[in-house]
Amino acid sequence: MGELRGTHVPVLLERCLELLAPALGRGGRTVHVDATLGLAGHAEAVLDAHPETVLIGLDRDTEALAHARVRLARFADRVHLEHAVYDELPEVLGRLGYPGIDGILFDLGVSSLQLDAPDRGFAYAQDAPLDMRMDQTRGVTAEEVVNTYAHPDLARVLRVYGEEKFAGRIASAILRERERARITSSARLAELVRESIPAPARRTGGHPAKRTFQALRIEVNKELAALETALPAALDKLNVGGRMVVLSYHSLEDRLTKAALNDRVRSKGPVDLPVELPGSGPTFRLLSRGAELPGEVEVAANPRAASVRLRAAERLDPDAAQQGRTDRERYRRRVKAMHQPGAGSGGSEADPTNPGGRDRDGRRGGGT
Repeated sequence: MGELRGTHVPVLLERCLELLAPALGRGGRTVHVDATLGLAGHAEAVLDAHPETVLIGLDRDTEALAHARVRLARFADRVHLEHAVYDELPEVLGRLGYPGIDGILFDLGVSSLQLDAPDRGFAYAQDAPLDMRMDQTRGVTAEEVVNTYAHPDLARVLRVYGEEKFAGRIASAILRERERARITSSARLAELVRESIPAPARRTGGHPAKRTFQALRIEVNKELAALETALPAALDKLNVGGRMVVLSYHSLEDRLTKAALNDRVRSKGPVDLPVELPGSGPTFRLLSRGAELPGEVEVAANPRAASVRLRAAERLDPDAAQQGRTDRERYRRRVKAMHQPGAGSGGSEADPTNPGGRDRDGRRGGGT
């Protein structure tokens, strides 16, 4: 392994530490999973802040794991680094002997290492082979996608994963080009995309190839399919009081995260029942209203944080939550009874502000 390629500034680091602290710092050994370890900036900060926490770091990128292993060498006695995708979390935990975890962080999207390494093919601004695999030991490359996908499939990838308005035009340009020669260069692909987009549309929204490269990266690495499986599995593995933090950089990632969390914070019982049925209540609570956005200072210090959306949740104690709901329902019924006609006539639920039980005209209730 050579020198570290690229620069790495962990996104929303202080906020992530703040959100994870109640789960990881509650005394005794706790277990934290960094599901997207990367260059281990977040992981290092967690281990520094919580001396009794064990880290399980997952990453599909073997080069990132090698750098992370060096960076975290001083914590070697409480670190497990695993070559795995985040949807493999249950298998990893089973193999390591951890039935539950206390914290988990997902920092989604492409890492600084992958983006800054010109030979990986992720960057549209640098010429490189069209690879885009986060795990270079397996899977299809972006070159295979652009040279083999039929027009409808290629257009769908660009439209859905890249939210590209000109997906059909770009797919047509790619098919025309590959009839002449195989597309192997990231620079040539970026040029084709630029030529396919009308000039007025190229003047806004950043580099014209940004959305196409994003879409191809998501398709090559099957990121959304893995995330859709990983989020519920991670929530299932959290201990009571455990917390999950997710950093998303794409609307589809954030939409999947929102859906997974909302499914756990809502009651699943019949809406017309006066009390919650056992096992039907919320199992998590959200730690913020909606998605948290980065501040101006964060973006100025780290421009890659500009598109981040943070969501977080905590696992509830079902017994405590059920008791709380029962207490609130009992109080609600007592208050409702006080406002019923004749509520003061029985004595037990008398209105303390009207000891005589008289109505507004001064007559005593109960007769005509």
